[in-house]
Amino acid sequence: MAIPEAHAHLTQSTILVTGGSGGLASRILQLFAERGSKHLHSLDLRPPSHPLPGVNYHTGDLTDTSTMQPLLKQIQPTVVIHTASPKFDSPNRALYKVNVEGTRTILQIARESGTQCFVYTSSASVISDAQTDLINAEETYPVLLEETQQPEYYVYTKALAESYVLSQNQRRGAKQFLTCAIRPSGIFGVGDLVVLPGILGAYFRGRTKWQIGENRNRFDFTENTNVAHAHYLAAAALLDQVYGLGHYDSPEDEEKTKIDGEAFFITNDEPRYFWDFTRLVWGFAGDTTRPEQVWVIPRSWALRLAGCLEWVFWGLRLGEPPLTRTKVRLSCMTRYFCIDKAKSRLGYRPVVGLEEGLQRAVEDCMGRRAAGDLKIA
Repeated sequence: MAIPEAHAHLTQSTILVTGGSGGLASRILQLFAERGSKHLHSLDLRPPSHPLPGVNYHTGDLTDTSTMQPLLKQIQPTVVIHTASPKFDSPNRALYKVNVEGTRTILQIARESGTQCFVYTSSASVISDAQTDLINAEETYPVLLEETQQPEYYVYTKALAESYVLSQNQRRGAKQFLTCAIRPSGIFGVGDLVVLPGILGAYFRGRTKWQIGENRNRFDFTENTNVAHAHYLAAAALLDQVYGLGHYDSPEDEEKTKIDGEAFFITNDEPRYFWDFTRLVWGFAGDTTRPEQVWVIPRSWALRLAGCLEWVFWGLRLGEPPLTRTKVRLSCMTRYFCIDKAKSRLGYRPVVGLEEGLQRAVEDCMGRRAAGDLKIA
């Protein structure tokens, strides 16, 4: 089934993006606006720092049914793009409340309000135990739904939420309610508050001459415009189905090309060795460290050091240490994904190259830091 190049029905539909004041959601709203969408709404706990023209902003707690029901009845969104989530290091209770309970609440209210399509922002990490290498991993890999399988509680809650969203897909009957999930890996870009600030923190602390592991592990990162593009394609494809624009030659063809009820890995399709990516970030920030100046710490030594630091910081109640065993494992893991499914079914191709997006994003981080809008140690 071919994906049409023009999506007139999408530009006329009412689109609601949850978490709309966040970096990714703002990029999604901006991209939809650039492509002609005329009825854009944002929902977040807080108002945006830089409102986008043409976007209707609403504040509210998506876990509060008494607030969400009248709001969605008023907006009557055709498409809901659900990106809202606390930070990955938030308390477990907050993560479960928003990512699991909040997702269930907003999905059910959206269905009741007449929403036809629901796109969930998941994570590529839902198939990862943060220890086992992932080499060209595909969507056929099982989602890890047991808390004991997921060392990061944030990822555990994202896995539960994704599973619920896909289970609610309803393609038959008078009232279609079509769902899918987008699984980005390592999101960075303009407005980034997590990936690049963390890497730049090491640069500003003068730690660019240290490296954990031998740098033989490739890793996938994704520029946020590409992630927004994937959400746009997913929403358009689901609406194509609602409006009857998709055509399948056979049930077998339908099963191989369907979008509803499916998850899609999204990357820049440019996996890089982990420390090559890190040093590219530092280089755009001004680092001049040469390869021969780098001290390589073996992974086994780094794990022992991180374990000691975790015990000391826990015992003295000093918060999170600068080096943890999870950080060591992630920096030494191979973790990249096959995006053939997104290419063939959504028509996805990255629209911003890795180095182009990275240079722009580092300049943005440096500018926000200089202006006092972004704290980087």
